[in-house]
Amino acid sequence: MNDESPAHRYTPALAGEIERAWQDRWEERGTFCAPNPTGPWADSAAVGDRPKFMVQDMFPYPSGDGLHVGHPLPFIATDVYARYQRMTGKNVLYTQGFDAFGLPAEQYAVKTGQHPRKTTEDNIATFTRQVRMLGLSHDPRRKVATIDPGFYKWTQWIFTKIWGAWYDEAAGKARPIEDLVAAFETGDVATADGRPWAQLSADEQRAEIDGRRLAYKKEVPVNWAPGLGTVVANEEVTSEGLTERGDMPVFQRNLSQWMMRITAYADRLLDDLDRVDWTESIKVMQRNWIGRSHGASIRFAVDGVADPIEVFTTRPDTIFGTTFMVLAPEHPLVGQLTPDSWPDGTQDAWTGGAATPAEAVSSYRTATSRKSELERQTEDAKAKTGVFTGSFATNPVTGQPIPVFIADYVLMGYGTGAVMAVPAEDARDWDFAKKYDLPYVRTVQPSEGHDEDQPYLGQGAMINSDNDRISLSGKEVEQAKEIVIDFLEREGVGRGTVTYKLRDWLFSRQRYWGEPFPVVYDEAGVAHALPESMLPVELPDVADYSPKTYEPDDADSEPESPLSRATEWVEVELDLGDGPKKYRRETDTMPNWAGSCWYELRYTDPANTERFVDRGCEEYWMGPGRGAGAGVANDPGGVDLYVGGPEHAVLHLLYARFWHKVLFDLGEVTSQEPFRRLFIHGYVQAYAFRDHRGQPVPAAEVVEHGQGKDLTFTWQGQPVTREYGKMGKSLKNVVTPDEMSAEYGADTFRVFEMSMGPLDISRPWETRAVVGSQRFLQRLWRNVVDEESGDLRVVDEAPGEDLKRLLAKTIDGVGRDYEALQFNTAIAKLIELNNAITKELAPPREAVEALVLMTAPVAPHIAEELWSRLGHPETLTYEAFPAADESLLVDDTVTCVVQVQGKVRDRLEVPVSISEADLEAMARESEKVLNALDGKQIRKVIVRAPKLVNIVAG
Repeated sequence: MNDESPAHRYTPALAGEIERAWQDRWEERGTFCAPNPTGPWADSAAVGDRPKFMVQDMFPYPSGDGLHVGHPLPFIATDVYARYQRMTGKNVLYTQGFDAFGLPAEQYAVKTGQHPRKTTEDNIATFTRQVRMLGLSHDPRRKVATIDPGFYKWTQWIFTKIWGAWYDEAAGKARPIEDLVAAFETGDVATADGRPWAQLSADEQRAEIDGRRLAYKKEVPVNWAPGLGTVVANEEVTSEGLTERGDMPVFQRNLSQWMMRITAYADRLLDDLDRVDWTESIKVMQRNWIGRSHGASIRFAVDGVADPIEVFTTRPDTIFGTTFMVLAPEHPLVGQLTPDSWPDGTQDAWTGGAATPAEAVSSYRTATSRKSELERQTEDAKAKTGVFTGSFATNPVTGQPIPVFIADYVLMGYGTGAVMAVPAEDARDWDFAKKYDLPYVRTVQPSEGHDEDQPYLGQGAMINSDNDRISLSGKEVEQAKEIVIDFLEREGVGRGTVTYKLRDWLFSRQRYWGEPFPVVYDEAGVAHALPESMLPVELPDVADYSPKTYEPDDADSEPESPLSRATEWVEVELDLGDGPKKYRRETDTMPNWAGSCWYELRYTDPANTERFVDRGCEEYWMGPGRGAGAGVANDPGGVDLYVGGPEHAVLHLLYARFWHKVLFDLGEVTSQEPFRRLFIHGYVQAYAFRDHRGQPVPAAEVVEHGQGKDLTFTWQGQPVTREYGKMGKSLKNVVTPDEMSAEYGADTFRVFEMSMGPLDISRPWETRAVVGSQRFLQRLWRNVVDEESGDLRVVDEAPGEDLKRLLAKTIDGVGRDYEALQFNTAIAKLIELNNAITKELAPPREAVEALVLMTAPVAPHIAEELWSRLGHPETLTYEAFPAADESLLVDDTVTCVVQVQGKVRDRLEVPVSISEADLEAMARESEKVLNALDGKQIRKVIVRAPKLVNIVAG
């Protein structure tokens, strides 16, 4: 502190002392501990009739780098909201946990030799210290971490519930697998081949059951990264076909993996979006990902092949234009479709230069395996490739033979893995047809002037679609679809159906650092889910955390999980109810999505050792018709406010919604959705600087020269260029909350982050602008505390009329802004009121105390300290938010805009009740108006009392 500064000035040093003292006091007194209605934290008196409110941030991952100033933006926002809700009398559940499993910790363990638990717990400690420093009002008892066995015991238990359930389409819900067995026995559910249940062998019965489970194991095409030694999900693959972490090549392989049957819930996941309070853009992203399409399933017969090729199309009306077919290279019929030699009619371009179909197909399949699904979808259209299988299918409507190709732009995971190619009405098929000299037939009349050398993708009447069996020509598209579907169903070669882009969820990872599956295999290879009494299945300590890795381009390699080497853990003897037997544990682990699928439920009752969540706690905090859902028609329940970034707007939300709906169907929860309201926040962005090599240099060390268009930058005396983007370590433009708190105080940092702009908009970081927030808090301090003596400055006299009116408007406006998450405008109103109080020789207590209470959500430490100095012994956390005197919200005067020739020349403060005649007279007498008229004659005056006068002169 400067020796010349007053002894009691609000400085960063004093702010730090105040902040640490109040953080300690909050922790010691359990200030933010929310009572539950039942269980160990039950407090019926504290719960009482108070409305509840649950506010939650998206699960953070505790990075080893700690937080930069962009990370706390949503955390501070939810804290402001939680503090405000407490002041409105609500019982608020607000806490935070850690999504702590995952690849980064495992890779760091491999690199350093430290156990990933050690590094993860160290990261959690750093994260916890930083958020405590910011004064976040989390209930510390409710914190969870996915790596704790007490947490992942219940993740494993939920998996067994999903594994032990099937989706009853007739009932539209999941049911226990025991109900499926009963339905098979009574014949209410038919077996796959129609045989009576009793005629099936034990193995066949097991296969029928396993084939309908919501969690099942299946050989599926996956993204195999030999360089990492693990399978990665689609979302972990870049558009270049490399892994998101490590930039390793990804190959398509068929491997036996655990899957989740999320597709069974596609319709409910879509339809229930209408019941949640989410922004429309996020709902659109979810709808597009699920991708529900109405169309037809059509079977194309192939001579010599027992099974027809089945395709799904949303445009069955274009079937007369089907001139060839394309299958995914992984399609199971490809082997049957591949003859020993090329048939007559094979063009050289179709063979890929191979002597036989088998050689062509094998070579092409190998090449395709070296591409990721994303790469196959985003390749340049003109670069499309494929080879002829050597077989011709029969168009079931025209009877014409059409060649069958394989091509990598068709994916096995979408639809049936086969398409009927209609080049005249599909851009991908058009490009393929042009490249391989395949014909096209237009079936939709193009609009006038359409380029004949391009496909036509628009609407129009059907053409070229007639034979003696069916006539579509002249019909509109929708009518033609109905006719075709009816024809296909009559002929037994197709049916009307619905399909989805959504695919079942790949749930296996060949990693160490993840939740073990609660599954063992008997000596016959049959999977058994472990009973609750044997949970959790804890991770063993292993000497080597890394999966077996290979050369990055070794596409033929096989995954080997680190857990498979822990033989004492893998090979076990258990009694699962029929005597001790030898079993082998599942050595894959769950993806880190698993813990984040249900953590909101655990927040409501984390001390429970008997159940994943007490029924009373879940119903109280998340049940329908409560909190933000009170009085809302068809409310699905869920967290009252969920705040997070757009990067998790699809997959995390879909997966969490799926798990939640299964738990609802099985009677485990009362809420039908996990997150009733969703708010997507913006980001903090910052300038980054690069040297002549294009390498980032430390932004904090860059020197500015000049200004405006002449502004330049140097680093260590050398010119550098400036760019703008997301703050991050890689760009060396990180500013940490530790630095900001040390230099300005945590409250100043909080106020600045919340005042930078609307919460849902990304905003630029500019450290120098923080001084505005600092001055606000220093003025607030001076309004209460004399900087020289430390004495109170407030007096018990009533505020003047003008201040009383401004106070009422501020209370009303700030309350509305807090409720709407518009914290930047709330702070602007607080600053205006604070400045008005500053002009008072003796600040009136009524105005000061109200200001302190309204400031508390954004700057809680200084507010607590001032509240205490104002003579209040208890925390202000549960003080009532000030109420506005509604009689003072009505303006006695308004501002009238006076225009001359359409330009604003003056603003007059006039009574609300002023007459048009008096208002016109005042406008005519205005000195600014007279100057603007400059002697011109007034031709017309338009008066709209009390807010507008428009003078026309000539």
